Amino acid sequence: MSNKQINRSHSLRIWGAALLPVFCIITVVAGSGCVTSKPAELETYIYTAEHFTEPGSFTSGAEGPAVDGDGNLYAVNYDRQHTIGKVTPEGEAGVFVELSDGSIGNGIRFNSEGEMLIADYVNHNILKVDMDSKEITTYAHEPEMNQPNDIAIGANDLLYASDPNWSESTGQLWRIDPDGTTTLLEKNMGTTNGIEVSPDGKTLYVNESVQRKVWAYDLSEEGAISNKRLLIEFSDNGMDGMRCDTAGNLYITRHGKGTVVKVSPEGEVLLEIPMVEGKNTTNLAFGGPEGRTVYVTVADVGNIQSFRVEQPGRSWMLKND
Repeated sequence: MSNKQINRSHSLRIWGAALLPVFCIITVVAGSGCVTSKPAELETYIYTAEHFTEPGSFTSGAEGPAVDGDGNLYAVNYDRQHTIGKVTPEGEAGVFVELSDGSIGNGIRFNSEGEMLIADYVNHNILKVDMDSKEITTYAHEPEMNQPNDIAIGANDLLYASDPNWSESTGQLWRIDPDGTTTLLEKNMGTTNGIEVSPDGKTLYVNESVQRKVWAYDLSEEGAISNKRLLIEFSDNGMDGMRCDTAGNLYITRHGKGTVVKVSPEGEVLLEIPMVEGKNTTNLAFGGPEGRTVYVTVADVGNIQSFRVEQPGRSWMLKND
């Protein structure tokens, strides 16, 4: 039995695509429930992980996936450290750019101009890449950052960065304006890591890996935060990157558990998706047909794995409206 077949026997399978407008999702991980969809939209399998790139194609620093307007997927540390890898929709992979001055990327996002923004945790930078010339410039530099880690971007191009201090299990939260100005939004947090903006742009989510907490803030149009509240707390394993779908659900990588958990805007765990193999899921991005493929970087396997979902990703929709 292949890895794909083994994984399918332990994940979500949708039955009766031609017969049932209402179908049930059954999983040994998340229990059971029912969802509805038009018959034409049904697929034989969703929430079933498979390998998208070969194991070992990325280093153990595999992180920061993001999809451009043409459907190409990018992630850090392809083949070796200090690189940004590019994977076409057909799965052809190679080095897109190589970072200089010892820089190592982590989170990647695209702004409304289609430029790539990269959190460079070594040199306290946010880097910008011109996608045509591949010229790399410094978008923002902030020496007070511990190590900019993951980044999220609003429809207004305001960028938000988590900033953990792993040795002290603390962290900070920053906003970076389009002119490169940095603003410290909060300090004395736990180990800030995954970060995302809600589909309506009114909520900012930040998780703390060591503390296993996900926080929600009200977010103003100007990028100010208020009304901090606990969305969900886990009792085991860690967390890393997270992204929203267009319905406002959060997909959170459970580092050390080898899964991605889907959480409602109200903080309810809806289901959990196991990877084909590996435990260190680090981050994810939406892309593929209709924006309904989730690409997951898995550090201990050194590759990207993927699964299909029902709603497209928020960031994919921003590029395809």
